[in-house]
Order: sequence, then C-alpha cells, then structure tokens
Amino acid sequence: MTQPAVYKRVLLKLSGEALMGQREYGLDGGMVSAIANDIKDVVAMGVEVSVVIGGGNIFRGVSGAASGMDRAQADYMGMLATVMNALAMQSALEKRDVPTRVQSAIPMSTVCEPYIRRRAQRHMEKGRVVIFAAGTGNPFFTTDTAAALRAAEMSCDALLKGTQVDGVYSADPRKVENTTRYDQLTYLEVLANDLGVMDAAAISLARENHLPIIVFNIHAPGAFAQVMRGEGKFTRIIEH
Repeated sequence: MTQPAVYKRVLLKLSGEALMGQREYGLDGGMVSAIANDIKDVVAMGVEVSVVIGGGNIFRGVSGAASGMDRAQADYMGMLATVMNALAMQSALEKRDVPTRVQSAIPMSTVCEPYIRRRAQRHMEKGRVVIFAAGTGNPFFTTDTAAALRAAEMSCDALLKGTQVDGVYSADPRKVENTTRYDQLTYLEVLANDLGVMDAAAISLARENHLPIIVFNIHAPGAFAQVMRGEGKFTRIIEH
C-alpha cells in the first residue's frame, strides 16, 4: 500500500539550471522528462501541485544588468525566459496525461492564461498542475520570492525547493570540502548565517506565512515523491 503524502497542497520551485542537465545553456529534454515523471508520481498520490520555474538557463536578469543593460529591462527578459521553461514543462507533463495550466504574471493570452489567484486555486482543486510563469511580474524580485508569494497565495502546506544537492549545507558541497549538512533549520538561522537557500525576501515571506520550506535534490529519481512521504534526504526550514 502506498504511504499517504505528508502534505496535501505544495508548490515546487525549480531553478532554470535544473532543466539544463549537463548542458551549458537551454533545456535538456531528458532532464525535463525526468522531472515531469517525478511530478506525475506526486500527482498520482493525490497531492495538489503547483510549480514555479526560474529562467537562468536561458537568461538571467542580474547578469544582463552586470553587462550594462538596464536592470528592469533585463529582469523582464528573464521573466520571458521563465515562460519558455514553463511551456516546455507543460508539454512534458501533458505527454504523460497530467492536466496542466500555465499562468503568467505578464499577460500573454496567445500562449497561456494570465495569473488569476482564484482560477489557479480552482485548477489545483480539480487536480491540474499549475505552472506559474514570469515570476512576480515585477523587476527586482527573484523567482524564489515569486515561489514564496504564490505558495502563500495558494495556501500551500509547504514550499519545496528542488536543488542540485540533497539539502542545505554550510557551504556549497560541490565546491567546498568538509561542509556541514543540516536536517532542520529555522528561518532566522538561514538569514543570520546567509546560507543562500533562497533570497532573504523569499525566506521572510515564508516565515510570515508559516510556510515550511523543504530543500531536496531534484535530480535524484523519485526524490520528490519520497519527500512527499516524509522519506529520503532533505532539509526542513521551519519556525522552531
């Protein structure tokens, strides 16, 4: 018998880099497919799933600003990159018979729905995966902040951040040896120690809304479903 999910409604935050696989740029079809399979498994558990995807695999606003571009303009370009990623994930999910809707904070009715909170909630209640694109729709805010915002608006039970490693470490374990891995942290510990899980605005927003953040390795096959059952390796960020 399948163990029931710990959470009923969740938001999964994916970086654009998570979709690159071993490539240096763009989308890796195999990686998109693998993540879509994981999402399908979680939906099959009866969990209501929404997703926020970054755009760093295509364009990163901060990098554009660093090269002399206007920061707001660069951020808008980054938001458009997230729409491309969202459409790719929608296609992969629907090939697996998972009903999916993309809602963009920047209206573009030809390719997706505009973001409407009540409509998004209704989609989730009907078992559809909702992918939120274009961040918050405002420059100077990251997709991490957008994820915390949408998770709060959707009344999610948890915000899951799929990363390249299996939790939160004192430093990047891919670059630094002998780092400390944490099973559980408080929001204030993350902020005080500048652990870089998500930006400060996202952490603060999650804290204000008592939204647990679960950090896990999105590249480990089946890890999303494992975390939903309270199994596997992950770091939980909560109030106490």
